[in-house]
Amino acid sequence: MSSTVTESPASSQQAQNGSSRFTAAAANYLDERTKIGVAVKEFGRKVFPDHWSFLLGEVALYSFVVILLSGTFLTLFFQASMVETHYTGPYVPMKGVEMSVAMASTLDISFSVRGGLLMRHVHHWAALLFVASIGLHMLRIFFTGAFRKPRELNWVIGFVLFILAMAEGFTGYSLPDDVLSGNGLRIIDGIIKAIPVIGTYLSFFFFGGEFPGTAIVGRLYMLHIMVLPALVILFIALHLAFVVIHKHTQYPGPGKTQQNVVGFPVLPVYAAKAGGFFFIVFGVIVLIASFVGINPIWNYGPYDPSPVSAGTQPDWYIGFADGMLRLIPPGLETEWFGYTWSWNMLIPLGIIGIFIVLVMIYPFIEAWVTGDKREHHILDRPRNAPTRTAIGAAGVTFYAVMWAGASSDLMATHFQLSMEGVIHGLQALLILGPIFAYQVTKRICLALQKKDRSIALHGYESGRIVRMPGGEFIEVHKPLDEYESWQLVSYHDYAPLMLRPNDDGRIPFGKRLRAGFSRWFFEDRIVPPTQGEIEQGRHEGH
Repeated sequence: MSSTVTESPASSQQAQNGSSRFTAAAANYLDERTKIGVAVKEFGRKVFPDHWSFLLGEVALYSFVVILLSGTFLTLFFQASMVETHYTGPYVPMKGVEMSVAMASTLDISFSVRGGLLMRHVHHWAALLFVASIGLHMLRIFFTGAFRKPRELNWVIGFVLFILAMAEGFTGYSLPDDVLSGNGLRIIDGIIKAIPVIGTYLSFFFFGGEFPGTAIVGRLYMLHIMVLPALVILFIALHLAFVVIHKHTQYPGPGKTQQNVVGFPVLPVYAAKAGGFFFIVFGVIVLIASFVGINPIWNYGPYDPSPVSAGTQPDWYIGFADGMLRLIPPGLETEWFGYTWSWNMLIPLGIIGIFIVLVMIYPFIEAWVTGDKREHHILDRPRNAPTRTAIGAAGVTFYAVMWAGASSDLMATHFQLSMEGVIHGLQALLILGPIFAYQVTKRICLALQKKDRSIALHGYESGRIVRMPGGEFIEVHKPLDEYESWQLVSYHDYAPLMLRPNDDGRIPFGKRLRAGFSRWFFEDRIVPPTQGEIEQGRHEGH
């Protein structure tokens, strides 16, 4: 005999009211003490443009979340010790091989821990995607001019994030103490020791003794799981805070001005879309990690300087530094003041350092050259800023040649070329490639501007030929709609800075230099058509 007890509607309503009162009281308690309601309200009203290119920053953020999740799992099993041991795990080819505890624990994660190999792949692929998405995000910002006032500081924050991401990746793949990571650390040791006077002391301090030392894995582990992630989280928070404080940039179009942003608010539309996009990114990373292996340390073996051979490559984001070292001619050394100055190490460090600093401070350089002090919330089409776009293409080419230099040995072996021929070709490209890229890119941008001006004045070519009463044949042009016309003519035509004497009637050298750079920046300009010219062109076309 069984009986059922049904809850009356009145008691159910009382329970719901009690739950609502408790929720309201808890929310009121938190709001009175933290003012979280104000923050949620302000952030929830933030409008984000709905354009695919803005997803690059989100990919970077979500891949970092995947890094944290998978890294937490790996931290539970990894042992950061360089104490020598003999492998006794299930991977038969490595049984009895002498290696460090760090190497042995990495093998145990791969073959003994359930899901360990998948988590290693997820962690590594997420790290590669993290660096790649930050790089692409910054390229989008550069070529569209999103770094201009008031976002110069946010550009610097984003670039520091890019450097931190590379450092995080380098410290991560150096932990297993295999041949690949050992070779990378050996290069770092050589670079440190090339610093005059203090290089040897810095190497001993960093490695805890003569290379490879006894403490390097533990120190890298501390940097990898504590210091660098904390800095990355801090700079991500600063970056997002500035995104909220400043108006979001957007592409030009009807109804889009410097004052208003056209898009969707964070709550509820953008938050729902962002949540779905996070799971898509997470799923794609897991899918790649499931089918594409990476960093098989069991094929490399424990670190030993004797088996160094062609084919040991660093992760792609460190390749530019390795390539720069390979492209410098050997034997550049001098003896000064009792010390050996290894210019084949110092010159690459100087070039890379200057390149990084120039990229970091570029927003301030362009603002100084152009004299533009206005706030910018509407993005540029890359073709409408030909000099900036050409500079970006030259920088990318310079980086790409350095990056290719890291694979000079693979190019020589795969294409059956001489190593010297590959190196000499890349050395020539390192100098001539950026110049060629600059000139070609600028000519392409100006040609596209001329094409846009012609389309704005006369419309699109329809392919329909009409014979006029006088016997003349003309092609009927299709008129533009409002959005297309706005996109073609909405950009501003900037002029070079004018030289004016100061109160003493003189023109200082600094002003002359600035005016010279300004003329170079704006020397080739295609003036956008005026409204009167557009109306006349439409009348002629009709």
